[in-house]
Amino acid sequence: MKKAINKISNYFSSNFEVLIAVVIFFIILIAGHDFYRAIILMLEFIVIMEVVKMISDFIKKETLRLRYVLDIFIIFLIREVVILSANKNRDYIDIVFLLFVIFVFFLFRILALKYSPNIDKKVEVIKQNEE
Repeated sequence: MKKAINKISNYFSSNFEVLIAVVIFFIILIAGHDFYRAIILMLEFIVIMEVVKMISDFIKKETLRLRYVLDIFIIFLIREVVILSANKNRDYIDIVFLLFVIFVFFLFRILALKYSPNIDKKVEVIKQNEE
């Protein structure tokens, strides 16, 4: 029995996200909230965290990183898709349009990461260290 408890505690100590998700899930069950409403609130929280991260990065480095802006828009659009899909009077055209916009933002994010000037600087530093 102690061995099983040790395995469980070791698992949760290395994967604390699972423990946090379980606690949030039980809070949702106990509070009696709708699950989709809880998801919407969590996505709003993530959007707020990304905005704060973007603002703090802007204050520190005095540059606006495109990646943070795209992340905010993607998360906000996912939130809108969840709201629209949970609505009883669904308009599938709006949902498909939002999914298309999310796809386009993902493409922009991939391109922003691929052609980021910071990556070129890191590659140059690595090459200089190898020489």
